[in-house]
Amino acid sequence: MNILVTGCYGQLGIALQQIAADNCSHQWFFTDIDTLNICDFNAVERYFTANGIDICINCAAYTAVDKAEDEPELAEKVNTEAPRILADCCKQHQSTLIHVSTDYVFDGNSRHPYREDDSTAPFSVYGKTKRNGERAIQESGCNYIIVRTAWLYSSTGKNFVKTMLMLGDTKDEINVVDDQKGCPTWASDLAQAIFVLVENYGKKPTHEIFHFTNEGQITWYEFACAIMEIGGKHCKVNPITTDQYPTKAKRPAYSVLDLNKIKSMTGMEIPFWRDSLEKCIEEIIKKNE
Repeated sequence: MNILVTGCYGQLGIALQQIAADNCSHQWFFTDIDTLNICDFNAVERYFTANGIDICINCAAYTAVDKAEDEPELAEKVNTEAPRILADCCKQHQSTLIHVSTDYVFDGNSRHPYREDDSTAPFSVYGKTKRNGERAIQESGCNYIIVRTAWLYSSTGKNFVKTMLMLGDTKDEINVVDDQKGCPTWASDLAQAIFVLVENYGKKPTHEIFHFTNEGQITWYEFACAIMEIGGKHCKVNPITTDQYPTKAKRPAYSVLDLNKIKSMTGMEIPFWRDSLEKCIEEIIKKNE
């Protein structure tokens, strides 16, 4: 199959490049804004035609959650309009769109892990534009798989894990919120899960939403403590409330995603969050040696 990956220099895009290097049975096309403007329908249409795209994995997104409150038009363009364009091109070419979405489409008021069919009710600009992107794809009539994930991190780019390790080297103590619960996701595990979906559903008519994170649930404070411990940092982590750390965009207090659907439909085993965190930190340490 001919597989297009957008946003190829983000955390997930880089992880998918590593997957592609080990799976040469498919033809992979990796693009970013410099090589394909996914907000330009004509450009996307030409790319699909020229390269016979069978599957498009959309990793591109506007992910600056707080900044989105001040730039709603740009967030809407990247998170809603671009997925609509990709979906329309997939419909026209009978291709499948695999689109990465977020736990921020939920309001965080649940007391149980969110299922794929639970009602969405985002309150941030970021969450609303990502939810609108999902709807645009569903309304297009194309074959699609929407994968919602959360708390993404890796050994590349900017993310919570790398920030905590940096602070562990420069601070004696830090404060981290302890009343927002979710689950981290190692980009390498998400990339592998997406590849499993490609292999299972790439050539089948499909209209599915899946949730994927690592197993387990923790708060940001617990996550930070684990990062410091595994990374060998001696920085003290203090638990605080969300009210003590105000942000422009409101975060979900609870955004744990139910993983039963993707496990039952693919048979995949999902690693526990701490096991994957240990592997990622080992990668980071090796890169810094």
